[in-house]
Amino acid sequence: MEDPEPKYGLAVTGTADPDRLLRLDAGRAGVPLTLTKPLGVGALNARHRATGEVFPHAVAAMTELNAAAGLAALEHGAACATDVSGFGLLGHLYKLARASGVTAVVDASAVPYLDGARAAVRDGFVPGGTRRNLAWVSPHADFRRIAEEERLLLADAQISGGLLVAGEIPGAPVVGELVGRGRRTLVVR
Repeated sequence: MEDPEPKYGLAVTGTADPDRLLRLDAGRAGVPLTLTKPLGVGALNARHRATGEVFPHAVAAMTELNAAAGLAALEHGAACATDVSGFGLLGHLYKLARASGVTAVVDASAVPYLDGARAAVRDGFVPGGTRRNLAWVSPHADFRRIAEEERLLLADAQISGGLLVAGEIPGAPVVGELVGRGRRTLVVR
């Protein structure tokens, strides 16, 4: 991160039931991918920093916790998930697919975005982390005919993003699927 504001991090320690963990390496072919929050927080935050515009719906998304989504994933039999945060959807999905030995296919038209996120990217409000995310995953991805703007949105560096679950969660959109390992780790169509 390159910001003038100081940052801090938190760590939580404790014990967890190993039968109730959502792991990166537990994905398997034939399982759908569900996203629990829309993308676009990074682009809207970049626009806010540059213009002072306020986006209450982005704040609402960032302050919504992932506890209910995590419990729903477990209740519906999911064993594999990742958060969608600083590495964006593509970066975190790349790590999940690589660890699980599968290829992840993303249906770009199914991915939800916060209102104004597309306009923010189109107007050039793209965080530096988003560009680094896209550069990092590009050698491992087949983007077919996906435009640069869409690629940037999929790589948007999130703050307090949702969960990307290998499995279905009622009420959350299915944005792709895991398939057998192919030539590329990520396919976006």
